[in-house]
Amino acid sequence: MLVLASAVAALHFALVLFVLTGSLVALRWPRLLCLHAPVALVVLAVNLAGEPCPLTVWELDLRAAAGAPLYPDGFIDHYFLDPFGADVHTTAAQIGIYAVALTPNLVGYALHAVRAVRTAPRSGDPERSASA
Repeated sequence: MLVLASAVAALHFALVLFVLTGSLVALRWPRLLCLHAPVALVVLAVNLAGEPCPLTVWELDLRAAAGAPLYPDGFIDHYFLDPFGADVHTTAAQIGIYAVALTPNLVGYALHAVRAVRTAPRSGDPERSASA
């Protein structure tokens, strides 16, 4: 069971990495946005609702079944903040988490918007007029 809990933790880490970098990676593979946007929105909704992440619950259930020690707070706190002695419940930690999550996504989606505007046909474009 502990191996499965570790696999869920690895999957969770991959999901966090995808949510953080997916919009930037999609600059190379634009179709990735079709997956990134809904996943990022679901993660944001779960976080804003104050609900525990289902992957965290699943990992903790598997750890409990294996008799391994559990951790009291969420995945981010346990694996990313605790090693540095930071408390996820502080305002500074919350601001930091949202800044780290939102900044690359705002940059990525802004670059996608700029790209879409630059490549969109203009109303006076001869190619668009010829095809109409």
